[in-house]
Amino acid sequence: KMTLSLALVALISAFGSSFQYGYNVSVINSPAPFMQDFYNRTYLDRTGVVMDSNFQTLLWSLTVSMFPLGGLFGSLMVWPLVNNCGRKGTLLINNLFSIAAAVLMGTSELAKTFEVIILSRVIMGIFAGLASNVVPMFLGEMAPKNLRGAMGVVPQLFITIGILVAQILGLQSILGNAEGWPVLLGLTGIPSLLQLLTLPFFPESPRYLLIQKGNEEQARRALQRLRGWEDVDDEIQEMYQEDRSEKEEGQFSVLSLCTFRGLRWQLISIIVMMMGQQLSGVNAVFYYADRIFESAGVDSNSIQYVTVSIGAINVIMTLLAVFIVESLGRRILLLAGFVLCSASCALLTVALNLQATVSWMSYLSIACVIVYIIGHAIGPSPIPAVMITEMFLQSSRPAAFMVGGSVHWLSNFTVGLVFLYMEAGLGHYSFLIFCAICVATLVYIFIVVPETKNKTFMEINRIMAKRNKVEIQDSKELKD
Repeated sequence: KMTLSLALVALISAFGSSFQYGYNVSVINSPAPFMQDFYNRTYLDRTGVVMDSNFQTLLWSLTVSMFPLGGLFGSLMVWPLVNNCGRKGTLLINNLFSIAAAVLMGTSELAKTFEVIILSRVIMGIFAGLASNVVPMFLGEMAPKNLRGAMGVVPQLFITIGILVAQILGLQSILGNAEGWPVLLGLTGIPSLLQLLTLPFFPESPRYLLIQKGNEEQARRALQRLRGWEDVDDEIQEMYQEDRSEKEEGQFSVLSLCTFRGLRWQLISIIVMMMGQQLSGVNAVFYYADRIFESAGVDSNSIQYVTVSIGAINVIMTLLAVFIVESLGRRILLLAGFVLCSASCALLTVALNLQATVSWMSYLSIACVIVYIIGHAIGPSPIPAVMITEMFLQSSRPAAFMVGGSVHWLSNFTVGLVFLYMEAGLGHYSFLIFCAICVATLVYIFIVVPETKNKTFMEINRIMAKRNKVEIQDSKELKD
């Protein structure tokens, strides 16, 4: 059952970390023209010359793309940090990045410096890279097996809420204007402050305490508090069993993870899922949405409200995923999500090409965007992080998150960099590439990825051992 302790840990860690990742993904979309104007004015004040348009494009591209690049650096820090400082400890340390970046961004206009904004985007990216990997790991290790999927989707839910809040606050009537944008960028420090003040009162991951720190007493206390009852012997036994089966392998580094035969298919699976998640074009669709609505004849002043409503659909569908992931299972949601995404990309290509000749095609393209976002929100967005937690055991999990996270941010960075060129070269046909990627990921998941709901980490490990054609110790030895 869901206890108050468990619910509060989930809320505090997801609001303090995942929420800000979402917030910073979309926060610079609305105030972009005002920020570019600030870049120009600052440059003019300093040099007395008007900024060259190519240089301005370069500066703005850097402002946008430094975030995913920072995310990659953050992902590379996951393994050493969570093993040395624990899951909770890493989240607490991570808040320092976010608070520093918030202060720098909030004061950038007063200080008349745009370099600080670009630097802060890197720092914010490092924060997001750590947050996007550590929160799912932390919650996945704390949750009982019947709630693990739902808890694993919570971080993604808060990412979508963060995107939505940034869209709402970024409306021109609120903070998306010439005066408000430094405040809009600086607000990101508030959730971090709240997390710094509240998270220390909650327990560390029991699995980390028992398996990595060898402290059964603390692990037992943490479990009793999270479960709301005294008798946690079964779970303690299951952790010891996991620990024993792993003693032969020792702690995995990323290198040993990549060369270890017993985890080969798990590793390939998370790389495929993370690439599929990002390269399926979700950021491009969000980015393109404004233009699709514009060409569909939506009034330019109303477009920002339409974008907000898409953000709201994203939140609602992710919330739905929290409730259905335990009953329907992970696999079904992934497959259904990629089917919807590939179908809507294919239809969108047709609709955009016929838009000029067939009057109602513009409505079809709006519908495609909405269906795409629904598809992505129920499966491809939230489930891969849940699967990393479930497919790996304690010793290999930090390294697996580091690999998955790096692939996630590299792919994210690539789409941001390449999409403008793709669009210039291929026009509406860009979406066919996304369609192909969705179909390829779909086929892979259908063939390789098992259902993991309601199974213990050891049971999942046995399913994958068969696929890797390796022997796992007999369960008789583990019972004694």
